[in-house]
Amino acid sequence: MPTSTCSVASALCCGSDLVTGAGAVTVGLDLGGTKCLGVALSAEGEVLAEHRLATPVGDDAVLDALADVANELRRQVEDVAAVGVGAPGLVDRTGVLRFAPNLPGVRDVELAMSLTKRLGLPVQVDNDATCAAWGEREVGAARGLDDVVLVTLGTGIGGGVVAGGVLQRGAHGFAGEVGHMVVDPDGPECPCGQRGCWERYASGSGLGRLGRDAAVAGRANSVVELAGGHPEAVRGEHVTAAAFDGDAEAITIVERFAWWVALGLANLANIFDPAGFVVGGGLVEMGDLLFTPLRAAFDGLVLGAHHRPKVQILRAELGERAGAVGAALLARDVQ
Repeated sequence: MPTSTCSVASALCCGSDLVTGAGAVTVGLDLGGTKCLGVALSAEGEVLAEHRLATPVGDDAVLDALADVANELRRQVEDVAAVGVGAPGLVDRTGVLRFAPNLPGVRDVELAMSLTKRLGLPVQVDNDATCAAWGEREVGAARGLDDVVLVTLGTGIGGGVVAGGVLQRGAHGFAGEVGHMVVDPDGPECPCGQRGCWERYASGSGLGRLGRDAAVAGRANSVVELAGGHPEAVRGEHVTAAAFDGDAEAITIVERFAWWVALGLANLANIFDPAGFVVGGGLVEMGDLLFTPLRAAFDGLVLGAHHRPKVQILRAELGERAGAVGAALLARDVQ
């Protein structure tokens, strides 16, 4: 019977044979717009197994998919004691997913109660970025930091806050929805129903919009070529690819994008006074192309930059597993 494990930071997948782990094992599930990703986590914080399914449409189908992922991990790993779930949007303190702008048709779903019935195990449900924040603080980039804000830059923007070593959920469980901080009331419409939310400028969608604006204005020719010659087809990945190739106009777009990211981080620093930020999500794959102008812009935007300790801006370490790992860690609270 195999007993080998995978390091949390290794991004390796374990095999499908039954795995044993010392101590209580918890399962973490990360519900996303395109996939449901699950991991089984040992008491020592090692990923014992991983499984994923495409995210279906509809409340019942989503619940079934989450249960299927959890049960597959239980098939692979012995002694699962509890399950944690990270879900996008507003998750209240009773484990109900109230509102999820990026999951069409999913509203007021009793995730905790429904999954407890399906699985016969204790279930803890939190916002996905809240889970990711705890994962990065416990076993990722923010180890040792008691005051840290995580920001995930993906299709939208998620956030999680740790203050004084305690994960902040807010009065109703809705804390950390930083992507819907309005930075321009006359800006583009957001799926949440407001206008000018930070994620319209500083997410992957925002990078694509900045690229399309430049393309329509007759700039960013290399970016347009990567998009098949159609300015309206420009996406964030086209801007990134052209910037990596050294295209000056694409690099200018990325620098403007980094300024928008820095603006939001500066606002959050003024509110929470963290020791550091952890920046995660797919866009961190840009590396120094993003982080160098981001750090420079942040220093020019945060209040009293030359009169306060340096705020660290760290690259997340757990990758796409962050939410699932954090959810598994939080599930220890309900064993």
